[in-house]
Formats: sequence, C-alpha cells, structure tokens
Amino acid sequence: MKTIKKLLSISLCALLLFSGTARAAERKNWYFSSKGQNERPGLPPVDETVAKGIGKDEKVLYLTFDAGYENGNVAKIADVLAENDVTGAFFVLQHFVKAEPELVLRLKANGNLICNHTSTHPPINTLTKDEIALELNGVAEEYKTLTGETMAPFFRPPEGAYDDASLQTVAESGYKTVFWSLAYADWDNDKQPAPDAALQKLESRVHNGAVILLHPTSATNAAILGQFITDMKEAGYRFGTLEELWDA
Repeated sequence: MKTIKKLLSISLCALLLFSGTARAAERKNWYFSSKGQNERPGLPPVDETVAKGIGKDEKVLYLTFDAGYENGNVAKIADVLAENDVTGAFFVLQHFVKAEPELVLRLKANGNLICNHTSTHPPINTLTKDEIALELNGVAEEYKTLTGETMAPFFRPPEGAYDDASLQTVAESGYKTVFWSLAYADWDNDKQPAPDAALQKLESRVHNGAVILLHPTSATNAAILGQFITDMKEAGYRFGTLEELWDA
C-alpha cells in the first residue's frame, strides 16, 4: 500500500509539473513589425472578438499608457494631454490607484480612461481562471472605492504576455484586451533615449489606426508628448478613444 501511495504521489507531482510546464509553454508575446511611416505594421493574429491591437485604416491614433507608479512624469503627461485637448487610456495597477488617488481623479476628470493592467503585474498566461479574476478585481475594486464608479472595460496584459485561454478568461470577466501597434524602448528610467531621437522614432513608425503604447513614467515621453501631438495634428491625424477603437 505504501508503494502504491508513493507511486500515486510521484505521478501526481509529475502531472502538476507537466501541467505547469505546458501552461507556460503556451505563452505568446505581443509584438509589431514596423514597415515604416504610413505603413501599417505586421501584428500577431488574434481573435478580434476579445482583443485588438490596431484600429481602422484611417488617420486616427489611440494614445495608451501603462502606469504602475508615479515619479513626477505621469502628472506632467496629464498636463500635456489637458493642454492639447487630447485624452488617452491609462492602464493602471492597484498600487497606482491606491498611492495616487488625486492623480487618478484628475486624469479621470480630464476625460482619460482608467483601465485595468492587473493588480500586481503578473504574466496572465501563467495564471488560473480564479487567479486572473483576482488580479482583475483587485485593481477594479480599488478604483471603485476611490471613484464610486466601474473601471473602464479595457485590459492590457502585463509584458504583452498572453495565450488564447487567458484572453478568453479576461473577456468572460467583462474586459476587452487592448494590445498596440506602435511603441519604442521607453520603459527603463535609467536608460532614457534622447528626446529628439525618440520623437523621430515614433514619428517614423506612425500609421493609420495606430494604438500607441507609452510609459508615462518616462522623462523622455513627458518631454516630447506635446510636440508629438502637435506634429500628428499638423499631419492630419486625430486622436480617438478606445470605445471608438472597439467599434472599428
């Protein structure tokens, strides 16, 4: 009997180990392949009933920001958006809502969407359905406690990591997943690119329907966003909302 129990225990451990490995192996990483200015990039195939990464082929841009904390630059970004009469979508963590209530309220009051980026920033393809629900609900409840309102029904996966099952779980929780079709290396605050070079890189990749991912903690983004918005308006682009993106 002891031998049988031991074998069963070993088998169960092996099954759990295999299941965990299989789950991790399903990870997909979102990316875009730039084809140059005014050319829509190559994007991974995705079920557009649950996720989108680009809008219609027309001169509209969507500004989105992934915000985990404030270092002075998020507030600057908020000021630039307000000064230029443009709004964006801020995908936030629970910590951001809890630590920066006044900034969250200011962003909201200016017409920006406050969206879900999970509570603690795990790659969602590694989580169970229940764990995904906890991650989504934690930040959403923090936001509702602050504002009395429901968080905007849009979600961005941390690290751009996902699999088909996790996206379906997110959709069943009432969220639409928003990826991106334009970004650049702006996330490392210790290795910020020069403003002129960053602006040139962004503008050289602009295309119709671009969903632009920026990190608002970036000092470079705070420095160039106003000029970027001005240049895009002069080039005939307008800035749309995620509700419009989803209806596209």
